[in-house]
Formats: sequence, C-alpha cells, structure tokens
Amino acid sequence: MENKTVRSILLVLVAVLLLAGTFALGFGTASVLPKNPIRQALGYDTCATVEPQIEGEQPQVATPNSYCLDYTSASTPEDLKGLFDPFWESWKLLHENFVDQPLDDVALMRGAIQGMLAATGDKHTSYMDPEQFKQANTEMEGEYTGIGAWVDTTGDYVEIISPMKGSPAEAAGLQAQDKVIAINGEDMTGIPGDLVLQKILGPAGDTIVLTIRRGEETFDVSITRAVIQIPVVEYEMREDGVGYVALYTFNELATEKLREALKDLLAQNPKGIVFDLRGNGGGYLVTAVEVTSEFLKDGVVLYEEYGDGTRDSYPVKKGGLATEIPLVVLIDEGTASAAEITAGALQDYGRAKLVGKTSYGKGSVQNWIPLKSEESGVRITIARWLTPNGKQIDGVGLTPDLVVEYTQEDFDAGRDPQLDAAVELLLSELP
Repeated sequence: MENKTVRSILLVLVAVLLLAGTFALGFGTASVLPKNPIRQALGYDTCATVEPQIEGEQPQVATPNSYCLDYTSASTPEDLKGLFDPFWESWKLLHENFVDQPLDDVALMRGAIQGMLAATGDKHTSYMDPEQFKQANTEMEGEYTGIGAWVDTTGDYVEIISPMKGSPAEAAGLQAQDKVIAINGEDMTGIPGDLVLQKILGPAGDTIVLTIRRGEETFDVSITRAVIQIPVVEYEMREDGVGYVALYTFNELATEKLREALKDLLAQNPKGIVFDLRGNGGGYLVTAVEVTSEFLKDGVVLYEEYGDGTRDSYPVKKGGLATEIPLVVLIDEGTASAAEITAGALQDYGRAKLVGKTSYGKGSVQNWIPLKSEESGVRITIARWLTPNGKQIDGVGLTPDLVVEYTQEDFDAGRDPQLDAAVELLLSELP
C-alpha cells in the first residue's frame, strides 16, 4: 500500500463528508514539504535531500527541483518589511483605540490569515482554525455520525453534491445542488461553510431541520442523524450478462474493493461492464489514478497545470484488470472531483462512453498544510487538472455522450432510466 502519510496530503477536494469529519490527511515533520507528494507516492518524482553535515566540512546544499518547497524560513524578507508596515500600524492603532478592550489577539491573527487567503478570490483557498483542521483530518473511512451526504462547503451556502446510498440524507430526499440556507431556523447566510458543517453534525438519534433551497423553491427537511457506514463498492452480474459496478467514493479502500469486484465479475465472463460513478463525490487523487488504471492499458490519466503554465502528468499504472472489456460509465450532477478525473480520462481515450447528466465540475487541486505555531492549517489551490485531451472541467463538468434524465418520479417508481440506457448502449455496440 502507498505511504498513507504522504498520499493523504494532497487531495482533489470539493467534496467533504457531512459526517463527523472530512478527508484523512497526514503530515510528516520534515522541514521540506513536497510541492507534489502524490506524484512521489506514485513513484513519479523524488525530492532532493541533504546528507547530515560532517563536522569540519563545508555545508552541503541540496540540488533544487520543481517538486520541493522550503518552508523552514522564519524571518521576514527585507523587501517585504515595508509592505507589512501598514499591517503593524493598524494592529497598534486597533489596540490603542478600540472601544472594547482587551482584544483577542489570537482571533485577530486568525482573521488576518483568513482575510489574506480570501483575497486571492479562490473559494477553495482558505484558513482552518484548530477545530476545523482537526475535523478535516478525520479519517475518510469507517463509521461516522451525521446525515450521510457529500457536500461542497466553499460557496455562499453549503451545497449538497450527493447523498450517500442508504443514508438519512437520501431517505429525506436531498438532491445534488440543494443548498442549506438555514439550520433549525437559524439563517446560514454569511457563515463559513466549515462552521455550517459543524452545526449539522451531532449525536446519532437527534433530529435536525435543514432549510433547503432547490432552484426557486425553499422548504424544510427534518433528518435524524445516524451512525453512517461509508459505502465503497456494490456490484452484481445482471441477468442480461452485463456486469454492474457502482463506486461511491475514492477513499483508501476504493482500489482494493474495486479490484475484488472486477475479479469476481470477470470470472463470470460478462459481456461488458457498466461502471456507475453517479453520486460519487470524489476523494484522493492517487486513488483516481489507480482506479482509472484498472480500465486503461497505457497513456496519461490527467495533467496538473500550475500557475506558471508548467504541467505534471500522471501516467497509467500498469496491471489493470479490465482494460479490454466493453465499458460504459454512468455520471450525474453528483459526480465530482476524483470521479470526474476517472470519467474524463475514459471518455477522452474512447475507452468508454458516458451516460447520464453533466457532472459537477470540480477540477482544482488543494494542498492542505499544517501551520507550525498552532494546530491549524491552510488549504491552498496549487493547480488545476486537465483531462488527457487537455480539457479543463472546473466549473463546467463533463458532458455525457448520451444525456439521460433521472427524475424524482423515476426514483419514486423504482425506475433507473440512466442505467437502462447504459446497458442498452453497451449491448448495442457489442461485435
């Protein structure tokens, strides 16, 4: 298994668990933080190192490369001291003149960091206080207490990406693009998404009332929190000879569980496979590379493009189990992030056609970095990912080859027209 600490630093993150936590993160204590630890976890890059200095010898200097950033400097550069004069002047004036004293210096410091990151204009670049950072470091596996939904906390309101299968959120009828505008009657306008998330969490058995905005409609939904078991994979061999595999998350178990499902199905000689990524809110970038590699022989899974125009590529990992069998992929508005990486690569190479609705459209990459002086951290957008053909889907999404609606009436009646269309398309293209 890949090194868990390294592979957990860099996430393709829009989806967070509406549970006791979000995604697992781990951080080493080294003084050099890799620019791209996921590439190192996959064996693509290595970071320069310096051997311990022998007494009496000249200091050794590591050969710099594009994958290492030095975070050891604690002093302010001379050329920035003048730039920060207005900040310290404002700090002094506030402490001397503000009516309510004493001021909370920790709150002021955190607010300054938050404002600086918000000034980038990127909704995914933000500060996390110690409580939020602790929550963000909770494992992306196991059992959690909550309502069971993938959400986007970076907009004006917390937005549902997709409810988890069999969860209270699904039972309550929550849908992709629903926005939480109030909780138990309290208006959430202007409240940061991470704080809204904390208000939604709570003990199993308690009921919470969410005010939902769906398009032009606003209504209340009562949901009883429960212990949620995060689903990973479901699969079956259908009577028509088509293998069906649904992947619900790209966590650390996803690759292993998917391979188990594929081995079982392929042993039954299916005519083809329908790979269902609907409602998959994403997860680890490294898992997206691994999952995609199960269906491709070679090529590039994705590119990461940085602000200076340079790119990193993520080649297919050899040894995929299902690289030749006919394949169709299901997507919808809840297909996001890592799930879009997989679907986009399979579509670009002509390996599979996409059926369903346009995906969510999350194509940026965040580094989650702990701050040394307190148990908090920052998340910074460091790159945008592109499909193998160079398409950027951030804010746009993936367009299906075959658009098929799935209405509330279909759901209530137990119909799945998208799955039916995917099976029909698969069978129609068999030799």
